[in-house]
Amino acid sequence: MLNRRLLLSSIASLGFCALLPGVSQAAKTKPAQDGLRGTIDISGYGVGPDIAGDQSKAISRLFTEAAAKGMPVFLPAGDYHISAITLPDGLWVSGVPGRTRLIHAGGRSFLTGEGFGKLTLSDLVLDGGGRSLGADAAGLVHLRSIADLTIENCTITGASKHGIHAERCSGRISGNSISQAAFSGIYAVESQRLAITANTVFDCGNGGILVHRWEAGEDNTMVSGNRVFRIAATDGGTGENGNGINIFRAWNVMVSDNHISDCAFSAIRANAATNVQISSNQCLRSGETAIYSEFGFQGAIVSGNLVDGAANGILIVNFDEGGRLATVSGNIVRNLHLDGPYVHDGAGFGFGIAAEADTVISGNVIENAPKWGLMLGWGPYMRGIIATGNLVRSAGGGCAVTVVEGAGTALIANNLFQDVKDGAILGYRWNDKATSDLLAGGSETFAHLTLTGNRIA
Repeated sequence: MLNRRLLLSSIASLGFCALLPGVSQAAKTKPAQDGLRGTIDISGYGVGPDIAGDQSKAISRLFTEAAAKGMPVFLPAGDYHISAITLPDGLWVSGVPGRTRLIHAGGRSFLTGEGFGKLTLSDLVLDGGGRSLGADAAGLVHLRSIADLTIENCTITGASKHGIHAERCSGRISGNSISQAAFSGIYAVESQRLAITANTVFDCGNGGILVHRWEAGEDNTMVSGNRVFRIAATDGGTGENGNGINIFRAWNVMVSDNHISDCAFSAIRANAATNVQISSNQCLRSGETAIYSEFGFQGAIVSGNLVDGAANGILIVNFDEGGRLATVSGNIVRNLHLDGPYVHDGAGFGFGIAAEADTVISGNVIENAPKWGLMLGWGPYMRGIIATGNLVRSAGGGCAVTVVEGAGTALIANNLFQDVKDGAILGYRWNDKATSDLLAGGSETFAHLTLTGNRIA
């Protein structure tokens, strides 16, 4: 039984033990025994904030010795002018968020690193000032083959190429602000389970976040919770530039919960991206198609996205190049327009959701599509399309379906059409209308089509 006398005695004993030399020394040495170590003392390296001139040699030596000792580097607030820093294995460098500024002093590179296990950059401002980078540096931060990469809570601005170029890297790029890159904010190529999360990427010349591979294969990157806006297409083209998030040849990538606005081309463009998931994204004011899954892919889930303002809404296309197998469900697509950033040689612009092969389109709402709400197939390129339970309102035509010879089957069922100027379901031969409204009759003429339960409100 604990009584008052025993309690007071225990407290007194603890106080007495704390005064003993042996106990006191043990308490003092315990952190060292636990392996906890402070940051390296930078003063002995001639490194300091706001020192006039280029500190590259001193900082390079500081980084190398700190990494060799296993000690983190903390850089106090101020400006540090550097160039051509080769980052060592195991480096952990941090600063005061928004106030520790590493500024490009000129030269062929800024921060580079290749072929090692671990690197951490946090709470730094990395300012390229628009200065040129050499042929060997594709980004202001140029990294290759880093097994455990962390770049977090940094501000990266003024890159004359990519903001971050990460090739064959694993780890995470998280919570950074990246702007004014002449190319893209983040260019991740040949990644291995990389996480690109909670970054803000804006005012970049050709792209926001790019996840690419040299050859098609597993990538497993997650792109989640980022805010991407004002992405231009300075180098032009018909879709290779100007995208908020661009997945190219990378398999098993997830793109979710991002807020993307004011991109010259697509908010999200997945090209040859097998097993891609594009879900719960906000896509506003895209200059071309808001969400694309195109060319040689097999497997795409496009669900729960909101598209407001684009030339086209959601496209699942290029069956002629092997593009097939998708679900498009629970999306809202609205306020589309007929003009795009180039002269289109195909179906053009102004339609809501299009698909060509082995795809289910269900439970979507499409509003204000000046050409077509739904577009099923293109010429002979259609196979195994199901369009069911969709609402299309305020559209030029409700649903355009191909009736070209050789087209495969389509089931169009239980859709509701409202205020569709040209009709609910129309047969097309490429861009030419070939039938009157099939909802009123005549669908039996086309053996590849099954229409049931559709109605005009």
